[in-house]
Amino acid sequence: MFASVLESMVMDVYSSVKAITDPSVHSYVKSLVNGPDIEAAYVAWLEFRDVVNANQVATAAASFASTPGTATIGEATKKHSAESYPFLNDVDWLSSIYLKLLPGAAVGKTPEAVDKATVMGSAMDRDLPKAAAEAHHKASCSIDAKGVTSAADYEAVNAALGRAVASVPKSIVMDVYDALAGIVDSSIPNNICSSVDPLNANATAKIFYDLKVVVQASLQ
Repeated sequence: MFASVLESMVMDVYSSVKAITDPSVHSYVKSLVNGPDIEAAYVAWLEFRDVVNANQVATAAASFASTPGTATIGEATKKHSAESYPFLNDVDWLSSIYLKLLPGAAVGKTPEAVDKATVMGSAMDRDLPKAAAEAHHKASCSIDAKGVTSAADYEAVNAALGRAVASVPKSIVMDVYDALAGIVDSSIPNNICSSVDPLNANATAKIFYDLKVVVQASLQ
């Protein structure tokens, strides 16, 4: 997977993660395991890195994306985004609550939910996750002081995600829904709703269900 991406892009990720990682993290992790084992693992990783690097693509891959229900999902997300944007602005995106663990989530259940989401991602049409990632990247560049992206970029993200979800069988989508429902305590949405305008929250819920119907109708 890494070899299929330009080296410059891989290094952009490396540099960004390095910038937010405290140097003491490495020493702390090393202190928790057997010293010789981690040293051997590090040497093996460097050798593996060299192999990947030697097989790195030189040019960006061509796009072969198929986008089910493109027009229908696009129109639905336009309406959804416009009507839910006030709710997006109500949320305190700078709160430290997003850095905390999910309350009451069992340790073993969380990796299972991540696995279901990973399976769903692997089942999507080839370029749709890429389009969604690019939409998120663009949206991150228009974030304001409150942590809110522009209305246009918000709409683009919703449209990209809608098309990506629509490219996956319904059973896989529901596996992700059920797995996440199992680790998200009912107090979480209630807590969020209590901190925003209830009218905006209710309007967003309604339009989301309308969008869900459109995406579901486009599911493979």
